[in-house]
Amino acid sequence: MNITRENIDALNAVVKVDIAKEDYSDKVEKILTDYRKTANIPGFRKGHVPMGMVKKQYGKAVLVDEVNKLLQDALNKYLTEEKLDVLGNPLPKEQANFDWDADDYKFEFELGLTPEFELAPISLSITSIVLISFIKCCKWLPLATIL
Repeated sequence: MNITRENIDALNAVVKVDIAKEDYSDKVEKILTDYRKTANIPGFRKGHVPMGMVKKQYGKAVLVDEVNKLLQDALNKYLTEEKLDVLGNPLPKEQANFDWDADDYKFEFELGLTPEFELAPISLSITSIVLISFIKCCKWLPLATIL
């Protein structure tokens, strides 16, 4: 699996995730063998269903689920390792000719990065500090009675 980030500008980036067949094939095979043991398909005894039949019925759905799990885990891990402050969730880019029959998959996500800024120090007079602390400790009073 390969994850790369391409910064578009200071507030936008694109994360590209490449998933190879080696990343997901073992998990898919394990789940399909578990399905084979428990599948209840007419014409076959439970646990004696041919693997080809199981792959034909459940293969694509299991593949999509496992690639999706792998993709989510990898993306979340990348965002935490790189300590990226993201606004909202990564948005997947739409791909026109996506083929689930291919061995390797490429996904792209758009990220909205949080802007960096500094707050100017606030200078308060003693009267305003006393007034603010008085207001905080007397929250239950209406503002008109305080002033």
